[in-house]
Amino acid sequence: MSRSQGASPSSAPVKLDPGAREALRRVLDLLRRERASVSSVTEPERAWRVHVEDSLTGLRVPQLGAAKVIADVGSGAGFPGLVLAVVLPGARVDLIESVARKCEFMRRAVAAAGIENARVVDQRAESWAASRPPDGGGEAYDAVTARAVGRLSTLAELGSPLLREGGVLVAWKGRRDPEEEVEVEAAAGRLAMRPLRVLAVGPFAGSRHRHLYVFVKQGPTPDGLPRRPGLAKKRPFGRRRGGG
Repeated sequence: MSRSQGASPSSAPVKLDPGAREALRRVLDLLRRERASVSSVTEPERAWRVHVEDSLTGLRVPQLGAAKVIADVGSGAGFPGLVLAVVLPGARVDLIESVARKCEFMRRAVAAAGIENARVVDQRAESWAASRPPDGGGEAYDAVTARAVGRLSTLAELGSPLLREGGVLVAWKGRRDPEEEVEVEAAAGRLAMRPLRVLAVGPFAGSRHRHLYVFVKQGPTPDGLPRRPGLAKKRPFGRRRGGG
């Protein structure tokens, strides 16, 4: 992978207008009151830093800020997807999540905050990518995001069949892991995904050691993708032992 690029003056936190700030405050207020377990971080001040500011670091990737159709894979409680939908009103953001209680929370958050350009997709990413629009999301997206979902090679595999050629995957990770980086570089060719760069965004994120990994899709989706749900996580491509 390329050497990590550090923060620059243009990478300071995004300034939110009052409407965007209020919409996100409503999301976090709903999260604070949520009884079902959708996030371990719910206290408003900490949640703003850990969820909202961390999500906003993705806008350091120009291709993400310019995307018109975005898929947030394994969206969980809706981060970064809900935040991106609020700050990018001209884009459509699909929140892809297979856990029912999390999907229900995101639907209520979308309604409470009036986020009209976000929709919840209650499916596994592999299943959604298996069909083209309007019945699925195969090769439908300019950008795919994933935050705290899995190994880099797993994320590259989940992102590839969702992305159009030239689209980007932005993966939120913690400390750089040389083993994961070697694994995803070995898998990249069979996924049509090329590692582009790694951005160190810790000073502006909920995690002090936060890095963003950026990949670009180089061609049409390779034959055999997506694999059956769960295989990308269980047997990721590129793994030296026990690979798929």
